[in-house]
Amino acid sequence: MSFKTADLCDEFSSEIQIVGSKLTSYGKRKRFSGPICTVRVFEDNVLVKQALETIPKGSVLVVDGGGSYRRALMGDMLGIIAETRGLAGVIINGCIRDAAELAQLEIGILALGTNPLKSIKEGKGERDITVNFLDLQWNPGDYVYADEDGVVVSAKKLI
Repeated sequence: MSFKTADLCDEFSSEIQIVGSKLTSYGKRKRFSGPICTVRVFEDNVLVKQALETIPKGSVLVVDGGGSYRRALMGDMLGIIAETRGLAGVIINGCIRDAAELAQLEIGILALGTNPLKSIKEGKGERDITVNFLDLQWNPGDYVYADEDGVVVSAKKLI
């Protein structure tokens, strides 16, 4: 499956939501797409790990971490889980750590930034809910398309 977000914008501009360059790519795969699964947490990645271990192959986990830069919500161990399970990618409204190791994994990873401090482990948060960040509404079951130009979200599969 090959696509360019610029082409999707040209063809479907009235049906999609778009994020430009607010996220940084950390995974080896720069172009990825799939159905959205969601988690909302704050500086706690227990539900992130649970989701990575259970969501369907080919999915994109969208993590609303409240935009916190104080702790990482994903590191190399969670990245390996995502890659091993065949997930398409992870998009995090928050930080990652182990950036050098994540860059070697065959998965798409977008996040706001990095922080070496690990998350807390209380298991607080919500799964499979609509989350809102970066001026977008991310609904479970919608589709996300990401590449070097940005991120496109659609209520329906575009390709």
